[in-house]
Amino acid sequence: MRGTVCGFVVSCLMAGSALAAPASHPQAETQALSLAEKAIALRSVEGPANQTPQVAALFRDALVQGGFAPSDITITPYRDTAYLIARWHGTDPSLKPLVISGHMDVVEAKASDWTHDPFKPQIVNGYLLGHGSTDMKLDDTLGIASLLALKREGYRPRRDIIIAFSGDEETEMNTGQAIAKLLDRADLVLNLDGANGVLDERTGKPIYFSWEGAEKSYADYRLTITNPGGHSSEPRAVNAIDELAAALLRIKQHRFKPELNDLTRAYFVSAAQWEAPATGAAMRAFAADPTDEKAIATLSADPALIGRIGTTCVVTMINGGHALNALPQRARANINCRIFPGHPRPEIAKELQAAAADPALTVEDVTAGSVETAASPMRTDFVKAVEHGIHSVYPGMPVFPSMSSGASDSMWYRYNHVPSYGMSPLFIKPSESFMHGLNERTPVASIRPAIDAMMVMVTDLSH
Repeated sequence: MRGTVCGFVVSCLMAGSALAAPASHPQAETQALSLAEKAIALRSVEGPANQTPQVAALFRDALVQGGFAPSDITITPYRDTAYLIARWHGTDPSLKPLVISGHMDVVEAKASDWTHDPFKPQIVNGYLLGHGSTDMKLDDTLGIASLLALKREGYRPRRDIIIAFSGDEETEMNTGQAIAKLLDRADLVLNLDGANGVLDERTGKPIYFSWEGAEKSYADYRLTITNPGGHSSEPRAVNAIDELAAALLRIKQHRFKPELNDLTRAYFVSAAQWEAPATGAAMRAFAADPTDEKAIATLSADPALIGRIGTTCVVTMINGGHALNALPQRARANINCRIFPGHPRPEIAKELQAAAADPALTVEDVTAGSVETAASPMRTDFVKAVEHGIHSVYPGMPVFPSMSSGASDSMWYRYNHVPSYGMSPLFIKPSESFMHGLNERTPVASIRPAIDAMMVMVTDLSH
């Protein structure tokens, strides 16, 4: 990792005319980028060498240097990771706090698969490259830098503002669950791990911003086939691996019922105009009639949209056999499902069992660290705050709700009856969003408007 001088950072922030704007908070912009680079360089991945506690210490030190009292910041160790909670006291202790949520860990990444080392941040052609540049260390530092800028400018919130960063969101989510229990009296959660602004694929100009008011339930099901096995020189008609393979193919062909809720309908109607003509037409048609087969076929063919039209299940791991020269006695597979809100996990297990169409197959729910939650209410104060923040940098920009196809720490807050809304203030092209994938990157020019918007939203929600 190389040092970053202020002049170079400012020039990077001005790169890309579509996002460039007069610097209104240059110190915050420089700090967000510099702090993100330092965090990316820390390998905060589950395991013996997990450096998530070091990320927490990095963030704590930045907060203390920015004016937070050390006594108002706690780092709590948990197994190989840790979580951080920091409190900015408001002037009215009777008000419930505003929570700024995020996570400090990242999924595993192998340097041999990337074009560059994922844990050595670089700025190349106006992009911050590195693991966590999108999901979600840069978002964390945007939250920190925005709050510290508000402190420098003399802002005094009426309600407490709490930074709550978990340490295992990408794995078992235990620290997110612990934090949500501690903060179950919060008024509202602004989860920076969520939907974001969208840049036009051709021009790079910002075209719309969406936020998430709900997410699908995460679930894992273990599928198992067993039989007596035998010598490989004496093949039998029934083979556990063959049976499992056939069942998996039947499950692959199964289609869960396409469906809508208020959030996804609003998303399809609002976002359709920026999609390719065929996709946009399908989005509008599906919003009007979720049984429209042509629209379903078009949306199902798009990996970015299939998860928005209903439950999805996909095989993610397989294991079978016990010796190279023996018939398998057991074959197993993991089916990972993202369940549309309103469907309990046992219901989906039964549907998988029926789709497999094999009485010898067992389906076991082995989900860890996940609960089913309803959507957060469409709170007027939140909606207005997001619109105010985005319109302060992009006047008249369309802002609308959506639903996440994945899972986040918002799940735990909603489980504790605290409204949580996923919202990253960054703007990015859909084709350049490489979360959980290779060569993760985010436009550096997105930092400036993100800081400005974030400061407005936090002020509106904490006054």
